[in-house]
Amino acid sequence: MTELRKRGGGGDPDSTDNITDNITDNTTDNTTDNISDKEADGEDRLGLPGEAEGEGDVDSKADTPDIPPSTDIDNTPQCLNKALEGLPPRWKNYWIRGVLSLAMISGFFLIIYLGPITLILVVMTIQIKCFQEIITIGYRVYHSYELPWFRTLSWYFLICVNYFFYGETVADYFGALVQREEPLQFLARYHRFISFALYLAGFCMFVLSLVKKHYRLQFYMFAWTHVTLLIVVTQSHLVIQNLFEGMIWFIVPISIVICNDIMAYLFGFFFGRTPLIKLSPKKTWEGFIGGFFSTVVFGFILAYLLAQFQYFVCPVGYNSETNRFTVECEPSDIFVMQEYTLPSVVQNTLRWETVTLYPFQIHSAFLSAFASLIGPFGGFFASGFKRAFKIKDFANTIPGHGGIMDRFDCQYLMATFTHVYIASFIRGPNPSKVLQQLLVLQPEQQLGIFHTLHTHLRERGMLPPAGE
Repeated sequence: MTELRKRGGGGDPDSTDNITDNITDNTTDNTTDNISDKEADGEDRLGLPGEAEGEGDVDSKADTPDIPPSTDIDNTPQCLNKALEGLPPRWKNYWIRGVLSLAMISGFFLIIYLGPITLILVVMTIQIKCFQEIITIGYRVYHSYELPWFRTLSWYFLICVNYFFYGETVADYFGALVQREEPLQFLARYHRFISFALYLAGFCMFVLSLVKKHYRLQFYMFAWTHVTLLIVVTQSHLVIQNLFEGMIWFIVPISIVICNDIMAYLFGFFFGRTPLIKLSPKKTWEGFIGGFFSTVVFGFILAYLLAQFQYFVCPVGYNSETNRFTVECEPSDIFVMQEYTLPSVVQNTLRWETVTLYPFQIHSAFLSAFASLIGPFGGFFASGFKRAFKIKDFANTIPGHGGIMDRFDCQYLMATFTHVYIASFIRGPNPSKVLQQLLVLQPEQQLGIFHTLHTHLRERGMLPPAGE
C-alpha cells in the first residue's frame, strides 16, 4: 500500500486508474493462487458432502516437519580421552580415528580368518544396523506426529526382504541340502509365492494404518522405508553374492575402499588446501588425488598377494557330504600367472619387454580406479543426505567415525559395481551351481540330460563310440 500511495501522490491523471488496475490485478492473482493452493492440497477437499470447508481428508500444513536438532554424544573411551587430553581438537580427532581404524581393520582380519559363514553373519549384522540408523532418522523427524505402525512395519518389511534374498541364496547354493530336507523342499519350491504373500500382508497393514490428515506423511515414510531397503538390503545381498564367487572378490573391494578412505584422509589432513566439493567442505583435491594413486598401488599389491592362495580365489561351495563350506578348486585362468608384452613406449623407458602378472591384478586396477574416482560419490551422497536433515553423523556407534552407515556409504556402491563387473567380464558357467540345479530335477529329467550329454560328448570325440 505504501508503494501505491507513492505512485498516487504525483498528480498524474492516470494514477487513479493505475492504482485500481494494480489492486484488481493483485486481487485476481491472489484469488487464483489461493484456488490453486486449495486444489493442490488434495483431491479429498473437493466434493465431499456433509463436511465443512477445511475439514476434508487432506494433509495438514504441519506435514512439513520441524527437524529436531541432533545431539552429538562423545562416546570415546575414557582411557583414550585421558591419553589424548591436552591435544588440539584436530590432532585429537586424528588419533581417535587412527586408533579405532586399526581396531576395525584387525577385527576385519579376524572375521576373514573365521571363514565364509562368519562373513555372511557379519554382513547381515551390519545391514541391520545400517537399516536401523536410517529408519531412526526418519522416526526422529516424524515421531511427533505419532504415525501408527511406522517402525513396526519398517522392521517387518526388512524381515520380508531378507527372507526373499536369503531364500534365493539358499536355493542357489545349497540345493543338495534342500533336497535332503522335506520342509526345505516345500519352502524352496514356493519361496517366491511365500515372499510375495508376506510382503502383501505388510502392504495391507500399511493401508489399514492410514490416518486422516496424515496421509502424505505416511506415504513419505512408506517410500522412506522402501528406499532404505533398496540401498541397504539389496546391496548387502550383492556383497554375499560376491563372496560366493570367491573370497578375493569380497576382500579386495572392501579393502581398497578402506585404503582410499584412509589415504584420502591422510593426504587431505597433511596436504589439503583446495576444497573438492561443497557437500563435504573437509574433502580436498589433494586428498582425492593422493587417495587415487595410493589405492591403485595398494589394490595391485593386495591382488598379487591374495591370488596365490586357493583359499581366497576358489568359489565358496557347500559340500553336502560334510555339511561344510569348501573353497577347493582348480584356480581359473585369471588367478594363474601370465606373461604380457609391454607397449614399445614402456619398453624403451623401463628396458623391459615383458612382465609376468596375475590377470586379476589388472582387474584390481579397474576396481581400485572405481573405488577412488566414483566410490567417494557414495560418501558425497550420504553427506548431502545428512545435511538435508541437519545431522553430523548417522549415529554415534564408532567414536571419531560416526555410525556404521558412515563407514559403509561407499562400500555399498562398490559392492554393486563389483557384482556388475563380475557378471559382465568374469563370470562363466559355474559347474557347481549347474550340478545343484540338476539335483533338483526329477529322476526322468536327470536321465534325459545324461543321455543328451553322453551323445554330445561322444560326437565330439571325448568319449569312445558305442561299439567299443
